[in-house]
Amino acid sequence: MTTALTTKRPAEHAVRLGLRENRLQFTLLVVVNIAVGGLVGLERTTMPLIGTDVFGLTSDLAVFAFIIAFGLSKALTNLAAGALTARFRRRQLLLTGWLIGVPVPFALAYAPSWGWIVAANVLLGLNQGLTWSMTVNMKIDLVGPSRRGLATGLNEAAGYTAVGVTALLTGYLATGHGLRPVPELLGVVFVATGLALSLVVRDTAAHVALELARHAEPLPTGEKTGLKAVFVRTSWRDRSLRGASQAGLVNNLNDGLTWGVFPLLFTDHGLGLAAVGLIKGLYPVLWGIGQIPAGHLADRVGRKPLVVIGMLVQAAGFLLALALLDAPLLAGVLSAVALGLGTALVYPALIASVSDHAHPAWRANALGTYRFWRDIGYAAGALVAGILADTLGLNATVVAAAVLTAASGLLAARWITDRTEP
Repeated sequence: MTTALTTKRPAEHAVRLGLRENRLQFTLLVVVNIAVGGLVGLERTTMPLIGTDVFGLTSDLAVFAFIIAFGLSKALTNLAAGALTARFRRRQLLLTGWLIGVPVPFALAYAPSWGWIVAANVLLGLNQGLTWSMTVNMKIDLVGPSRRGLATGLNEAAGYTAVGVTALLTGYLATGHGLRPVPELLGVVFVATGLALSLVVRDTAAHVALELARHAEPLPTGEKTGLKAVFVRTSWRDRSLRGASQAGLVNNLNDGLTWGVFPLLFTDHGLGLAAVGLIKGLYPVLWGIGQIPAGHLADRVGRKPLVVIGMLVQAAGFLLALALLDAPLLAGVLSAVALGLGTALVYPALIASVSDHAHPAWRANALGTYRFWRDIGYAAGALVAGILADTLGLNATVVAAAVLTAASGLLAARWITDRTEP
């Protein structure tokens, strides 16, 4: 008996919740997510222009097909990731995501046809869905309920700052070396780094078990925790989760739309690749860095105010892009600032809100469902942008994005409620 107790105590004390208590593992996961964001950042500046200038595409919808493929693939992977965590450890899924991502930079750099680019984006979506889902879940596991906003803010800050810096770098590289293959081969560094560090990161299953044991609210008898039940609950039945899901969808609809439309819009108005790279890089850099104070603020003042204000600021950013288009660089920079800061307010607050309203027993499925709706926004944004741009023009597409974003913010104000963790 004495021996059993003696061997058990160190194990109990080894697993602790908190940012400071798990700072080494948390930091490793932050660096992993820098690599995750860097890989998807390869496409932000150059890919729409590769479609038009290298492969000669004339339809905007055809150009945006790579974003549709990416968004659908990532969204479905996010949804599956929640269910997969019931069968596999998070670290196993993280490593799988990196292995899937190995061919992506080479396909983007040397694809002989646009169909290869679209296929590479299916793999990129699988990679992003597994790696980004696991890094955010693992960080939430490590810190426990009291610092979720800060944890998600740090995670998303790392990823989206990397997206922005990579978009900026690819713009400058494309100016000096052409649209391909040099800018895309940066991705080899990101894949190698992410895969190597994921081999070092420890799994967080013990932290989830500890939080479950401490949770003030026991799981109600008979409550279903499977993917189907949680999907319905997160998508519609729970008012706050429904509000977060629709806001996430529209937020990434914006991102998918700007991903495809802004390089074409601003090059049409005379800007070069370096200037477009600055605009496309500034948006996610501010989005990324801003999530650190935004995540901390979400823990202090609640999630809902940040979501509503952030969506309205994004809507204003779209209108700025059009109002000042006679000075395209100024229009692009001011729009990027508003979109970046608005999204920074929204992103960590939404993930933290979903975590607040989900019991630890079904939180992974709830986050997977939310991330499904959020990232289906990429595909929806690219589809809407392609249809509107082909029929009404790029300017009308930007106006439609502003209207949808403002409406989503008002729905979030009506549906989302803040909940204090006991």
